[in-house]
Amino acid sequence: MQNQDYTISYIREHNVLDEETLQNLLEEQQASGQGLISILRENDVVSDEQLTKIIAATNNIEFINLSADMVDSMAAHMVTHEMANQHNIIPVKKDGNNLLMAMSEPLNLAVRDQVELRTGCKIIPLAATPNAIKQAVRYHFNVQNLARQTVASMRLKANSGKDKPDSTQFEIRSSLIPDDPITRLVSSIITGAVDAGASDIHIEPHQPDMRVRYRIDGLLRDAIDIPSSAQQKVISHIKILADMDISEKRISQDGHITLNHDNCHYDLRVSSLPGVNGEKIVIRILDKSTARWSLEEIVTSPDDNQKFRSLTKNPYGMLLLTGPTGCGKTTTLYSVLQLLNSSEKNIVTVEDPVEYYLDGITQVQVNPTAGRTFASVLRSILRQDPDIILVGEIRDFETAEIAVSAALTGHLVLSTLHTNDATGAISRLINFGIPPFLIASSLLGTIAQRLIRTICPKCKQPYTPVAEEFDQLFNLSDRDKNIQLHHGQGCDACYQTGYSGRKAIYEILSVSQQIRKMIVDASSDDAIKQQAVKEGMKTLHKSGIEQVLNHITTLDELKRVVDMRTE
Repeated sequence: MQNQDYTISYIREHNVLDEETLQNLLEEQQASGQGLISILRENDVVSDEQLTKIIAATNNIEFINLSADMVDSMAAHMVTHEMANQHNIIPVKKDGNNLLMAMSEPLNLAVRDQVELRTGCKIIPLAATPNAIKQAVRYHFNVQNLARQTVASMRLKANSGKDKPDSTQFEIRSSLIPDDPITRLVSSIITGAVDAGASDIHIEPHQPDMRVRYRIDGLLRDAIDIPSSAQQKVISHIKILADMDISEKRISQDGHITLNHDNCHYDLRVSSLPGVNGEKIVIRILDKSTARWSLEEIVTSPDDNQKFRSLTKNPYGMLLLTGPTGCGKTTTLYSVLQLLNSSEKNIVTVEDPVEYYLDGITQVQVNPTAGRTFASVLRSILRQDPDIILVGEIRDFETAEIAVSAALTGHLVLSTLHTNDATGAISRLINFGIPPFLIASSLLGTIAQRLIRTICPKCKQPYTPVAEEFDQLFNLSDRDKNIQLHHGQGCDACYQTGYSGRKAIYEILSVSQQIRKMIVDASSDDAIKQQAVKEGMKTLHKSGIEQVLNHITTLDELKRVVDMRTE
């Protein structure tokens, strides 16, 4: 009760809440039996900073306005990145046997005991806001800082002749980074990419340094440069982790690594490519937890979601997704599969490669060297009594012919093509050699997809569009509208890009009776597109403009992924 009296006194003395609000909270606290701090947190009536100051003041703990430059780097790394992230803590400095540590929950004795056990120091808690600690952790544990320390350590070992990596340590574990410099360096590169939300890591040999880049939200960003002296060791270490042949440097290889990081499971697909300066490594990062995404989370537009569901309600026929590599076609198809997955249906997929493993679905990976091509596997699948078939990609006449045949004989076939828009899928099938009347009979619909970066919510700002932007957004009749658009100013949270995350936009062409007739008559793509628009199809251009006007993305981003000259 004494602590509560201090809390109430502090709130009144510093005018944190008005008296009426405070009395209401005290009545709620008396009725529920909870602590006043818990009531303040649940009701969200004070800011994080105010709450942290209240906890600090009422428990004789010092509150600090933490910034990254206040933290001693050596002290910060007395705990692991995972501990700092998980518990939102960071050691600030070491004073003799005392370790001053900033905590967003300074009363958490279990965390203090855990750090004391690891460091052998007595923990002196300092209260700081959660966001300030996250910023400090991001600064002191980013991949650049970790890599610099590792490279320095590597050079020291090289100078002393002690750099002898032990192959038994070649395993990435988030809770334990071995002492070997190469292992630490590779681990920091991979975990740094995961923490940054990267989809791919590019490790590229150049002179004088080896370049590491991350693909984040669809664009490559420089991460770090590594001395070329470490190039071969880094590449060999990654190949060992991925069960690849380190002695073979003349041909491309593929492998994979399983990673557990921050209680999440990742599958890392590793690909090597021999180049004139050495082997280039690309690592695709697949978050296994994302395999549970639903259609609502992928297709967020209610109108588009309803069209998807309408197309997939058909018991047979073919549904095609189109778009460039990396636009999210496979993820969208997986969300459709999860919508359709039930114990009454036999679902089989043939993919190259299998990206996510789905419960209750038979998935087959092609292997051309073993004779398992899309076409050969598809023939085998048809003898497995399937209800729904997913073909990762239609690449040739043989695969297209079997897929169309399956769609005509009572199967629902889902697949992808590389075309610029939805109507382009029809002419692509014709170019493969499929007769137009078979396409018209089997095709349920085609869907073009793109991924657009969304504006960072932390630095989102409104602005008035200039005349050129206005002309691109509106027809002549609408130009008197008074609107504001939004863009991101750039902040630490979005790495100064102004964007954070991506979402899909769609162009959904449902094959109506009129469009079927046009396909049989070999009408042009433009004619079919005009008819589809008359029937209610939203083009990628129009879908993208809706996202701009709804302040989800920017016009510059839309112009980057959609050809604005087509309409």
